[in-house]
Amino acid sequence: MVAHLVRHKGKSGITKICMVLPCYLLMMSAVVTAQPFASWTKNELKLNNGLVERTIKLPSDKGNFVTTLYQPTQGAFNYFEAINTDFQFEINNKIYSGRGNWSLKKVQKFTDLRSGDGAAVTLLSDDKKVELTIQFLLYPGSPAIRKNLIIKNLAQETVKLESVDIEKFEVTDYSAPTFSWVCHDYGRRRSIGPYDGDMQDALITVHNSDWQQGVVIGNEASGVIKHTSVFWEGRNICSGLTHKDARFPFRKYIKPGESFTTPQVFTMVYNNHKDPDEMLNTAVPEFVRKYLGSRLEQLQTKPTFVYNTWIPFTSNINEKLIKELAKAAADAGMKEFIIDDGWQENYGDWVVDKKKFPNGLKSVFDYIKSLGMKPGLWVSIGSAAPGSKVFKEHPEWFVRNKNGRLASLHLENDKDRYTACFSTGWYDYIKKILLKLSVDYGLEYMKLDFAVVTSPYRYDHTASGCYATDHPGHKDHNESLYTNYEQVWKLFDELHAAKPNLFIDCTFEATGGLQLIDYAMLKHAEGNWLSNFNGPGEKVDLRIRNMAWWRSPAIPATALVIGNPEMQDTLWDLHIKSLAGALPIMLGDPRKLSPADLVKYRGFADWLQLMEKRYQVMSYRQDLPGFGEPMEGKWDGFQRINTETRSGGIIGVFRQGAVEIKRLVTVHDLDPGKTYQVKQMDGKLMAEQTGKELYEKGFEVDLDNLYDGALFEVALK
Repeated sequence: MVAHLVRHKGKSGITKICMVLPCYLLMMSAVVTAQPFASWTKNELKLNNGLVERTIKLPSDKGNFVTTLYQPTQGAFNYFEAINTDFQFEINNKIYSGRGNWSLKKVQKFTDLRSGDGAAVTLLSDDKKVELTIQFLLYPGSPAIRKNLIIKNLAQETVKLESVDIEKFEVTDYSAPTFSWVCHDYGRRRSIGPYDGDMQDALITVHNSDWQQGVVIGNEASGVIKHTSVFWEGRNICSGLTHKDARFPFRKYIKPGESFTTPQVFTMVYNNHKDPDEMLNTAVPEFVRKYLGSRLEQLQTKPTFVYNTWIPFTSNINEKLIKELAKAAADAGMKEFIIDDGWQENYGDWVVDKKKFPNGLKSVFDYIKSLGMKPGLWVSIGSAAPGSKVFKEHPEWFVRNKNGRLASLHLENDKDRYTACFSTGWYDYIKKILLKLSVDYGLEYMKLDFAVVTSPYRYDHTASGCYATDHPGHKDHNESLYTNYEQVWKLFDELHAAKPNLFIDCTFEATGGLQLIDYAMLKHAEGNWLSNFNGPGEKVDLRIRNMAWWRSPAIPATALVIGNPEMQDTLWDLHIKSLAGALPIMLGDPRKLSPADLVKYRGFADWLQLMEKRYQVMSYRQDLPGFGEPMEGKWDGFQRINTETRSGGIIGVFRQGAVEIKRLVTVHDLDPGKTYQVKQMDGKLMAEQTGKELYEKGFEVDLDNLYDGALFEVALK
């Protein structure tokens, strides 16, 4: 970010200003080069957008394709060797990498629909069996370089692609691997030494605190087939798809003359940062919001207050109950009303249970709309009961386990359902059902659930994917892992094409791991039911805030659908305050609320909607300065400040059993020269300070109760 560059150059005065003000809005033209961001000769490709620069050696005749320079445009950078492998993959167990012999076929301009600009380089392998295109994109005002590979099979037979490293860098000796933190698990957990990433590593930061430098690696591959390793088998950083010896190995068969396009990986190099969380709170979320292509940012209206029926009713629902709950939820100010499991006759056929809903679902959805709420519905996207019509007619559509038997991926010894394989006719079948629900019935929110590739509840890695050898979308088990993810994403895209403002909640169960969410999912679904935290009390609120802190700001907070706090719980208002840092969603029985509580609920709902209207808070979330991970015995907090307009936003501050009854709160990302008012939800003025003063001096918050929280508005005066 431009703000970071100014901070790098400056002494103490400038540093203070830039810690408060993201200066890119004022200084973009002075720092960021005009497009195009790529230039080349027959020997060299240069990528430079004024923030980062990368130089790649091109094989003018025959030779290597290697990165020879990758660094911020200003200041020192010590991480990478003078020659970096750049990429690596295996075809039929033969390794192809940037260090091999390639012939240059062409270099051409490459762009995307989100202001990305760069180059695509096409190479021919020495054995004439592979045509490889490497695509690079840079973006205005972002230190990210995004990259992917297109691998074309020129051989006469089908080939097997495995162990794909889209990016592969070699780091300098001793200091880089010895003194670097590896910040994994969405950039939040720190370790030292070799690290081999897993499904939770959508983003990793490698940071050397002595150098105050580092590398951010964002992996856009899906679920369990993403892979990023740091110093694992050598002094290198690799990111791409899982290797052939992994628990969930990637594999793709490519027919003669056909091509395979890999997911993208984005990297960011930086210097003059004392802490890696600086990047996590600035450049990373800005790239995700503006350039990743996340579905959430394409919504005209983002959800602000959601109700779901799952707890305490589970599948014991009917039309009368739903209408009663809908009326009470509307009185409480809910904006979305989601009917969970129990509306259907069985898994698979997805026919409305007329005993429970004698008038069908559409009339219920219409009633929900008449109350001013958007209707939503739960569907298990890839499950069918043994007695369902679809299973009896098409058993060939369903997953086979390693023993060749029909199976449920979701739970071991599951007698209630089988899992469908998306590489079969199931795809068109379930698509037709979901289109009818969303387009014909008017659904605006879909919660799509249960395992389709891997399960959070199965610990034997062989109990995953599909072992059938006669399914048209995959040749074997390993290929099914990749193919079935891609088919689910394609389905989501087609649902969005038919209904652009449909909110798809792809649960962690469907994503394939406990509390799993990643960039692949974000590009095809708006949200992710991330957890099932049950029970009243402050322990639930701590888990909510901890989960929101853990996944954000690498992942957009509004995509984090954190269940299951109940509306009628004691101290329910702390649930809402905690959830205001993610996507506010409540369950429970709103009929049990007193008239006074309903009025209080409506106050929260109206306030949250007003904050979204004024500041678009649902597109932002940052760490609150001086507050760390939510823990027992401490204070924690968040801020959701609009960093584009710097017009303001909201703050949440919480006391989780801490001894101190007071805390000083400071705010960043505001305009240092403008005056802001900090107000309680009831409008009471807490402070009136400039943006610079709010960052350097702040204001004091008192919370008398051991377990309590408060929300504040920060507004331009």
